[in-house]
Amino acid sequence: MEDRRQHSRHTPELQLEVFDLHTEKRLGRVVDLSTDGFMLFSNCPQVADALLECRLVAAQAVEGVSEVKLGADCLWSRPGADGQHCWAGFHIIDLAEDQAAALEVLLRHL
Repeated sequence: MEDRRQHSRHTPELQLEVFDLHTEKRLGRVVDLSTDGFMLFSNCPQVADALLECRLVAAQAVEGVSEVKLGADCLWSRPGADGQHCWAGFHIIDLAEDQAAALEVLLRHL
């Protein structure tokens, strides 16, 4: 399978949780991250082609950064092998300049 990513992904050693920006509902845990997107491991199914405004929240602040707010498009969603979890891939589509800088800080520490 051809890898079309423009930026390498990093598996976070730092725990990153994803929350819906408006409802504050926990959506899952980031299992890999790049400047372009992330893969989410979730307890609830995600909808492919859905747009999401969310917060990536670090368990511990890094260089003063504890969260990144962004908009993302769910490119795909698949059930986990156990039938109780879900994997989903998101493309980052909206990221303010200050949030892009915060994301770069987190990426340096992964």
